[in-house]
Parts: sequence; structure tokens; C-alpha cells
Amino acid sequence: MAERPRSKTAPKLKKTKFSRRKWFYGLFFTAAIAVVCGIIGYLLIILNGERILAEHGNKLDFGEASIIYDADNNEVAKLYHYEENREMAEFSEIPEPLLNAIVATEDQRFYEHSGIDFFAIGRAIVKDIIARSAVEGGSTITQQLAKNVFLSADKTFFRKATEASIAVALEHQMSKQDILTLYLNRIYFGKGVHGVKAASEYYFDTELENLKLWQVATLAAMPKAPNLYNPINNPEESAKRRAVVLMLMEQQGYITAQEAEEAKAVEYVAPKHLEEDNSSTNVSQAYLDYVIEEAIKVTNITEEELRIGGFHIYTTLNQQAQTAMDAQFANDDNFEKSVDEQIVQGAMVIIDHRDGAIKALAGGRDYVQKALTHNRVQVLRQPGSAIKPILSYGPALETGKMFPWTILENDKKCFGDYCPTEIGNRWGATPVSMTQAIKDSRNLAAVWTLNHIGIQNGIDFAEKLGLEFTKEDRNLAIALGGMSKGATPLQMATAYSVMANGGKSVDPHSIVKIEGKGYTYTYEAPKAKQLMSEDTAWYLTEMMQKVVERGGTGTSAAIDRPVAGKTGTTQHGLPNYRGNGIRDAWFVGYTPEWTAAVWMGYDRTDKEHILKKGSSQSAALFAKVMQSAMKNVPKSSFNKPQGIKEDKPPAAITNFNAEFFPEEMKVQLSWDPIEGEDVTYQVFRKEASESEYIRFVDSLTTTGVDDMSVFPGLTYEYYVVAYDAKNDLESAPSQTVKVEIPETEIIPDIPMEPTPTEPDGEATMPPIEGDAGEQPSPNPADGTEGPIETQSPGGGNQPVEPSPTPTPNQEAGTGSSNDVIGGTDTGGITQGTGG
Repeated sequence: MAERPRSKTAPKLKKTKFSRRKWFYGLFFTAAIAVVCGIIGYLLIILNGERILAEHGNKLDFGEASIIYDADNNEVAKLYHYEENREMAEFSEIPEPLLNAIVATEDQRFYEHSGIDFFAIGRAIVKDIIARSAVEGGSTITQQLAKNVFLSADKTFFRKATEASIAVALEHQMSKQDILTLYLNRIYFGKGVHGVKAASEYYFDTELENLKLWQVATLAAMPKAPNLYNPINNPEESAKRRAVVLMLMEQQGYITAQEAEEAKAVEYVAPKHLEEDNSSTNVSQAYLDYVIEEAIKVTNITEEELRIGGFHIYTTLNQQAQTAMDAQFANDDNFEKSVDEQIVQGAMVIIDHRDGAIKALAGGRDYVQKALTHNRVQVLRQPGSAIKPILSYGPALETGKMFPWTILENDKKCFGDYCPTEIGNRWGATPVSMTQAIKDSRNLAAVWTLNHIGIQNGIDFAEKLGLEFTKEDRNLAIALGGMSKGATPLQMATAYSVMANGGKSVDPHSIVKIEGKGYTYTYEAPKAKQLMSEDTAWYLTEMMQKVVERGGTGTSAAIDRPVAGKTGTTQHGLPNYRGNGIRDAWFVGYTPEWTAAVWMGYDRTDKEHILKKGSSQSAALFAKVMQSAMKNVPKSSFNKPQGIKEDKPPAAITNFNAEFFPEEMKVQLSWDPIEGEDVTYQVFRKEASESEYIRFVDSLTTTGVDDMSVFPGLTYEYYVVAYDAKNDLESAPSQTVKVEIPETEIIPDIPMEPTPTEPDGEATMPPIEGDAGEQPSPNPADGTEGPIETQSPGGGNQPVEPSPTPTPNQEAGTGSSNDVIGGTDTGGITQGTGG
């Protein structure tokens, strides 16, 4: 049977069209369902909120006090909510500008929403998505009020949903006026103060209705972070936040631009009642405040929630150390006496650099006795010479071309427009080893070293250790601590902790663990980074141990275990005041186990409030605290790296003498020999009016030389350096000797009478007195090498590059460790002292 022929083309499928009617009904029912669900959800929210409010009897629960424990899990404090420091204000007492400021800052659409601001929530979500983190919240004032009901800081969706339920219920039961009044009466303003009425009296000593615009803005600035933005703890941050509040008020039409500018310009002065002493004394309150700040940071919860959440906060506090610190800070004999009620202040922090644990902390002498205080451990001050190991010597050692025995230039010179000086003029101007420069705290050597390695290299090294610099800090003055902002005691302690920890990073922290209802935080140390080489850390430690030995600037810091450290002072810097005085006095040091920083000074420096004794008292306080604080800490030693270079330079020249012989018109130099093979000697000389020395002789193998190039009426200065050619090492300079060449009478040429003849027929000549008119020439036999070279004054913009002229043991620009780095045949030295 024949098959049917197949169709060449497949049959076309019939297209079906979705009618417009079906589209309409689909959308309609979808929207209707959504509306019904929304209504049901909204009703559930209202009902849930009403139920919670009914259960709590319309009161907002302050919850359970959180507890703080020390390193041994002993309870040390409870974070009470200070409910006793509260005064309720009626709505009629609250000034309208304060209401406007709170609304403008906390909830701009407060009068438009019904407890939940969906527009603000949407805006917050968009910003969070863009930033990829929670950068903005969408809570209304009503929601913030509702938040007080809960006893935990749970951040889950259900917590926020329940919070929203209560907010909507509050809006149903209360007027906007009532909500604002309740909110302003319950809000926390730091320092244990709740409510705007108590805050007005506490911070401004004025009635609520008499508040001025700048005071209103200051209070409205605080709810976001009361510990950070209150004007007592952080006057600068408070002023910045106040400016933000005023800007928002201006943008929303509550005030004019002129009113905003006038309110921004007012400087906060705390009322006198805050200066009245209380009977209690407990300096460790500063430690507790630091713990609270750290807890807020690591948990991202508010201080209000932290205090009422019933948390158990376990810290690194060592009560032995804290007790020792408290006792010494309470002893007035440890501080200079003031001429009036403004006392000399101080701050101290101890860190276990092995794990970063903050063991003890003192924020001031009156941290609790006087409410007018702030944690000075976190206040920026000029570090003075305590910055030298961080900014000059540390980065110099890190190059691998400089060592503790490297000889540094120490002469008075200008680097462009910057002309550093030594205070007291205690030393000669001869070059000095890095170790001696740190021990004496010499200024000129530190500035020269920073200039030699480069300012940016010094800054980069210091920033790795935690210090912060501005564009204005790119100058050589920072080698002596002349920073535009400064460093805090905590930053200085952290930087020195790195040296003590073999060059590895240290993460200071006060919290080990936080446990609460549905919440747990456990500290995890970041992976340690090698911020400087082990060799650099060891060299710094080795050199700074000399600081606390006899002859060092920090001998008062010595205790019965190894200590390395550095003193630091800054001059008063008061304009139009020529008297002496010190603004900041430091000692920063460490044992093999703990690091500590001590600062002393006045909060406000003027000619009546400057220090006289300097860093010796800071060093002494370090010793008194650490001796007792470390009583139960096992002793250990600093760990020296294996294979570290320990070449020692030749000993310094001794018995160096200079004697002038007028008959031969020469200066004879002599000294005792130095033991060792291949040791040669270099003699440096300068005329007293010159600013720099020249290398007069080098590669000398004898222990004496004659200088026959002296001139009458001039004064010359000399010093000698021994050089070990085998190990490429140079000794420290000898003492400087000075020789005055007396004036010599010059006899003019006179026609001579005929010379009488002796019987033997030989003519006789009269003796010629002196060597007038003759210029001595170098004598190759005595070791000199030709005419003396002279040096013209240097100049140019800083930083000044070292001279390219090589020394006999150093190629140009190489910076060999045994020479005066960057030195030339005219390396200049002058008198000076260290700070």
C-alpha cells in the first residue's frame, strides 16, 4: 500500500492571546490581596503593640544593670542607669528651639508619620546597600522611645518588628506632644544624667526654659552618642556635632544662617558647680569608661542599651596594677605644686605587649573627684623627645645601614629655614653615636638623622606604629615631637609595645568577652604583623636601656627588673613669654612583660601653669607604679634575636692633649693608643669662629701629630676618632680640646748696618725674633696631607641632602655605619644639648 506523501511544512501552532480583561482581573485581585494582607499585618502590629503596652502598664522598663569583671572574673562594677539623677519636665517648660532641634536631628518627619517612617526606612536601606554596611538607621523618635521596653540589645528582625509595634501603639494612645515630652524626659545625656531638665542644670547651670540656641544644639547633639558628644568628655567633638545640629535646623527653616553661625562660634565653659570636690575617690573610673567605649564600638549598641541590657562584661583589668596606679595618682607629692586650683594633671596606661591587654589606666588625678574631666589617656599632646625612637632612630635602623654604634652628626646648623638647638648647651659639638644620642636625648643628632633618612620614611615608619600625621607635619621639627596635633598616651604606649614585642603589632584592648541575653562577643586578636625587624626592635631596646642607667635622662624610671624607655619634654611655646617652662613631660618605657606611658602637664597651659621639673617626675611615677603593679608578675629578660650584628666600635680616645710651641709655631697633639689590629686615627679641627670641623688628618698610625698650619691670634679646637679598618667601625669622638694661639709682633724690614767681622773672617748676623711674615707649610713627615680645606656655609630648602663627598671609609652617599653618616672633610660640629 502506497504511503501518503508527507507534508513538506509542519502545521503552524495557533497563538493564544492573554486578554486585557484577564490582565486586569489578575492585577486587581493581586492588589486586593496585598491590601488585605497589609491591613491585617498593620492590625496585628497595632494589636501586638497594644498587648505589650498593656502588659508593661505603659511604663518603659529600664532593665537589669550590666556587670563588669576584672581579669580574674571578679566583679568590679555595675553599670547602673543612674535613675536617681533625673528631673521630669512638663511640656510647657521645654523651649520650642529644643523641640525643633531634637526633631531636626533625630526625626525630621516626626509630625507626619504614625510611629513608623517608611520613607526614612527606604532611604536608610538604599544608603546601607550603597555603603554595603549599616550606615544609617530609620528609627523614629517614637521607636527610640519604644526601645527602652526591651532588656536586650538583640538586633533581629523580630526585635525591630516588635519595636515598631509598640511605636504604632504609642502613636495611637498618645499625642505627638506627649511622645516628645516622654522622650526628652527619658533620654540619656552622659555623666549619669537623664532628661533634658537635669542635663540643662548639669551642663549649663541654667533652667530649661532659659536655654540659649547654642546650648539647645549642644543637648540635641548628645543622644546619638552621649559619652562621645558631651562637652565635658570631648569638647571638640561636641562642638563639631553641635554644628551639624545647627546646620540641620537651618536647612529645615527653624533658624537663620546668622543664628546658626553665632551659635557655632560659642565656646563651652563648664559651670563652677562641676569643679566642686566629691568625697569619693576612684581613679579607676577612667578604666570603666574606657571599657564602655570599647563595648559600644565592638557591639554596635548604644550606651543606654549597654547599661540596661544585663550584660556580663569580662575585661583585662589587673586590680593589683590599677590599685598601685590609683594610689600614686592620689599622692600629691608625685606632682608639681600649682599656684592655684588648676592642678598639674597626669595620665598613664599599662599594656601587656605580649597579648595587648590593657592592665590599668588613669585618666587624670581628679577623674571622679571632679566631674569636669575627660580621659587624658586619649587626649593628644606633643610627645617631645619620646618620639625620637619612633620617628628618627627606628626608621634609621630599619634601613640596615645604621646601627647603635653609628656616628651621627651633632653640630648646630640650619636645614633650610629650620635651625634646631639644644637646651642648656651641656655637650660639645663633636659627632655622637646613636646610643649616646638617645641616652642624652640630643636634639641635633635626631634632626640630622631624620633629614638623612628622609622625612617621609620617618613618617611611614611611625604611622605603622599607630601615630597620625597631617600635611603640616612634613618638616624636620617632628623629629623633636613638634607635631601639629600630637599623640595620646595610649598611642605612645602602643608604639613602644611594638618595640617590646620584637617588632610585631600589638592590639590594645580592655574587653575579653561580653555575654548577654541572646548575645555573645568574644575578643579575637588580629593576626600579628611584623611592623619592624626583630633586629631594629632589639637595637632600640638595647639603646633605651641606657636611658635609665646612670647618666641617662630617665634614671628615675629604674626598677628591680630590666627597663627600656625614653623621656620627652616640650617647651611651653607661649607667645610673647620669654621665661623657661615645660608644657608636656613624658616617660614611655617597658619591661620584658609590660609597656607603660606616663604624661604630665596642665590641661590649659599659660605662663602661670607650666612645669618646671620636666620628665624626671614622669619617669619617677613610672617606677613607683610599675614596681608595685608588677609585684606578682614573673620576671623575664628581653629576647635577643639570633645572629644579630654586634660589632663593637673601638673604644673612645683617652688622654687627648694639645700643647702649643711658640718657638716652632705649632700645636702638638697626643693621645693614648687604642688596642686592636689595623686601628688608625682621624684628627678633626676647626677654628673657633668657624661653624664646622674639617678632617685635618686621617689614616694616622701614630698616637700624635703636629699642626703647623696655625695662625697667631686664633683659637683652634680638636678631637680624635679611632677607626678599625678590619671591621669598618669608628669610635665615638674623644673629648674636645681647645688651644689659643697668642698674637705675635710683626717686625718691619730695617736696613742693616755692616756686619762686624770676627777674627776668623766670618761675618755674623743678628738673630731674627719670631717668624713674622712666614706662613707655615705642611710637613709630610708629621702626617699632614697638604693645605687645609675650608667649608662655606650650607643652605637650601629642607630636607638637606647629605654632602656627596666621601670619607676615606665611605663611598659617597653609601652611609657606611662606621662613619659620620653623610659626613665630609668639613663635617661641622657645635656646642649643644638634648631635650
